[in-house]
Amino acid sequence: MSNEFRELLKHVGSGSHTSRALTRAEAEAATGMMLTQTATPAQIGAFMIAHRIKRPTAEELAGTLDAYEALGPTLPAIADGRRALVLSCPYDGRSRTAPVTPITALVLAAAGVPVVLHGGDRMPTKAGIPLIELWGQLGVDLRPHTLEQAHTLLNRTGIGFVYLPQHFPTAHGLVPYRDQIGKRPPFATVELMWSPYAGPHTLVMGFVHPPTEDFAKGTFGLRGQTDWISVKGLEGSCDLARGRTAIVGVNRQGRFERLLLHPRDYGFEGDDVELGREASLGDRLRSVLAGHPSELHKTALWNAGFYLWQGGAAVSLAAGLAQAEDLLATGQALTQLEILRQQTAELRQTLTYSHS
Repeated sequence: MSNEFRELLKHVGSGSHTSRALTRAEAEAATGMMLTQTATPAQIGAFMIAHRIKRPTAEELAGTLDAYEALGPTLPAIADGRRALVLSCPYDGRSRTAPVTPITALVLAAAGVPVVLHGGDRMPTKAGIPLIELWGQLGVDLRPHTLEQAHTLLNRTGIGFVYLPQHFPTAHGLVPYRDQIGKRPPFATVELMWSPYAGPHTLVMGFVHPPTEDFAKGTFGLRGQTDWISVKGLEGSCDLARGRTAIVGVNRQGRFERLLLHPRDYGFEGDDVELGREASLGDRLRSVLAGHPSELHKTALWNAGFYLWQGGAAVSLAAGLAQAEDLLATGQALTQLEILRQQTAELRQTLTYSHS
C-alpha cells in the first residue's frame, strides 16, 4: 500500500464536511501514482469513485493533465510547422448517432489542415464504437504504429493518431477500473482536455454537460492553453448536431466567444442520423466520400465546413461549407483516404520487417 497515496485519498474521500480539493501538485502526484500503479487497486478504485462524487476542480484537472504530459506520449510537431486541429472526442465512443469524425479529418487534411486524433479501444461504461474501429472499417489500421511511425504518418498525410494501448499503456492500464466501478471517472473528462501534440494547434473538446465547459475554461487558463474550441456535440463528440442549434465556444488567445449556429440558416436542418448497424458504418462513410447524397452526407458537410472555417482554411462558415462540398464532390477527400491507407500499409510492412 502507498501511504502517500492514502493521505491524498483521505482528502478527496472524507465526505462533504471534511474532504478538500487537492492542490495542483497533489493531483499530479496522485495521478502519477495511479498511472504507474504505485497505488494499490483498492486505492485506485476508491479514488476514482470518491473523486467522481466530490467532483474535480480546475486545479485538480490541471494537475492530472500535468501528469499526463510528464508520463504520456507527445506526438512531435509536423515538419512544416502548420497549425493543427486536435480533435478530442470521448473515448467511450458512439452508441446512438452516426459519427462523421473520420470524414472531417480527411477533408481537413485534403485542404492542408493537419489533424491529430487520440483514443483507445471499446471503453466502459458505454462501450460505443470508437474512432480506431471506424478507421479500421475504412481500411486504415492505426493500431500497430509506434509513436515515431504515427509522426511519420502525420507528416505524410496530415493525419496523426495517438492510440492509448500502444502509445500510453499506463493510462490504458486504468481502463478496467472504469468497468469495475460502473461509472465514468474524472479521467474521462481529462481525456477531452488532453492534447498529446507538441506543435502549434487548436484543441477541440467535445462535451455534453455545461459544467464540463466551465471546468475547461479554468483548467486551460491554469495551463496556459489559449486556443481551444468547445463543442456541445453528438454524444459529447466533436460532431456538430443538425437536429438542434450547435452550441460552440471559441477561445482565441484568451478571448472567449460563444457561437450559436443554426443549421437551418445554412440549409442543413434535419434529424441527426441514427447509428444503425455498426458493421455498415464503413460503407456509409465511403458512400459519403464518394459524393452520394444522403442525410449522413449533409451531416459530414455541416461538420467539415465548420472545421475548415475554424482551422483557418476558410474565411467564414459559408465559405467552409462550399469548400467542403467541393472537396467531397471532386473526390479529393476520398483520394486522401487512399493515401492514408497506402501509407499505413507501408508503415505496417516496415514494422513487420523490423520485427523479423
